[in-house]
Amino acid sequence: MMNKKSTLQKKPIGVFDSGMGGISVLKNLVSILPQENFIFYGDSANAPYGVKTVEEVKNLSRKNVKHLLNEGAKMIVVACNTATSAAINDLRKENPDVPFIGLEPAVKPAVEHKPNSKVGVMATPLTLKQKKFKELKSKYSNEATIEPIPAPNLVEFVEKGDVNSKELKTYLSNLLSDYTNVDSIVLGCTHFPFAINAIRKVMGEDVFIIDGGPGAAREARNILEQNDLLNPQNERGWIKFENSTGEYEKIDLSHKLFKMNLE
Repeated sequence: MMNKKSTLQKKPIGVFDSGMGGISVLKNLVSILPQENFIFYGDSANAPYGVKTVEEVKNLSRKNVKHLLNEGAKMIVVACNTATSAAINDLRKENPDVPFIGLEPAVKPAVEHKPNSKVGVMATPLTLKQKKFKELKSKYSNEATIEPIPAPNLVEFVEKGDVNSKELKTYLSNLLSDYTNVDSIVLGCTHFPFAINAIRKVMGEDVFIIDGGPGAAREARNILEQNDLLNPQNERGWIKFENSTGEYEKIDLSHKLFKMNLE
């Protein structure tokens, strides 16, 4: 008979995003926590979050968390920069017994990559307006020039499974034409790593590109270790994909994105 701790350890990690971009974070999580079980919930019915109000994002995030906790999640990964910025403080207060991991633009490693450099931060408009980003920008203002790059439509390309079309490259060329002199690009939205190859073609091989997914995955592992919540099983865990649209096509695309090579 399993004790309470053992039962809790075997519960899944809940991961949610405004759509399917958070699958890029899920890939990082599975890579360093292969024995864990995961439920990924994509709220594609309400995507994108980055053009909504803060209150709308908070309410949608609450619904997503409630759904994952009802499915038995032992930890919640908010695999969405916009939802992290707008809602994670409230989510932690409202669910004090649940460990939460959030995403934020990986500005620090971009700044450290090259002294006195110019760092472009691609993100949704709402993420760039939030206090969390403004604090990050201020923190590193003496070490680098931080340039916000609002990219409101890139989420919708990825939601359609379009990560390499002529239309996407045209959109990125127009978006990034004013930022050709940056040394680094921070992908401040979890959808954006799926377009990394297209971004690289526009910006060139010399530009350093980074996202926050690996750091969030490491933080998740550390929190699980500290709370003795790591799944002790030796075999690989399972992954369940869910989507608020209920459409088979979204689940099918979720599997395809999960298998995609992001190098």
